[in-house]
Amino acid sequence: MNTTVTDFILPLLNIVFLDLILAGDNAIVIGLAARNLPRDTQKKAILLGTGGAVVLRIIATILVVWLLKVPWLLLFGGLLLILIAYKLLSGENNDADIKAGGTLWAAVRTIIVADAAMGLDNVIAIAGAANHNITLVVVGLLISVPIVVWGSTLFIKLINRYPWIIYIGSAVLGYTASTMITGEQKLQPFFEQHPLLHVLFIILVIAGILAAGHWKRRLEHKKIPHSGTSG
Repeated sequence: MNTTVTDFILPLLNIVFLDLILAGDNAIVIGLAARNLPRDTQKKAILLGTGGAVVLRIIATILVVWLLKVPWLLLFGGLLLILIAYKLLSGENNDADIKAGGTLWAAVRTIIVADAAMGLDNVIAIAGAANHNITLVVVGLLISVPIVVWGSTLFIKLINRYPWIIYIGSAVLGYTASTMITGEQKLQPFFEQHPLLHVLFIILVIAGILAAGHWKRRLEHKKIPHSGTSG
């Protein structure tokens, strides 16, 4: 019946719209993780990483009812994301010398792990929009994938032209991580009662990632300059 079609299409459009809004951070992670690879390898890393991330996202959404009952899950994901944001900002020179073979899988792994950490909010939101209809979730995510892939490719091009974008990317990841931590069931009431502390915590996390990452980058730059010993 028409009602059945409408009941499927409207939530599907809602899921695709939701996922595209929430996918901005994921595109940044994909772009940052693959930024040091040769162009051909970049495309492989993006496709493999995004594919793996989507499979994980679908599995996580199927398990969302169980996941929501696990205490401290958002806190763990947020802390993991802070570590990833720091590594992406500070580890640029470490990755530069690694050849494409090893780096491809390192990038793929980073994309999947980061998406898993960041995808908790997405999974919860999408499952809610789908009323736990797994078909809607799977179809919605599959429609969103090509747009996320396109977004990450564009982000790589921008990073190559304007390296300072890496700092903006890490700040966005820091914001996402701090929002996940303050959204943890056990901590949320505290931050709701203290809105100023909520804002200060987010600022502190972002500033900490940027300061630590920048400091590490400067240390690495000092090691590299005139090392005339390696002929």
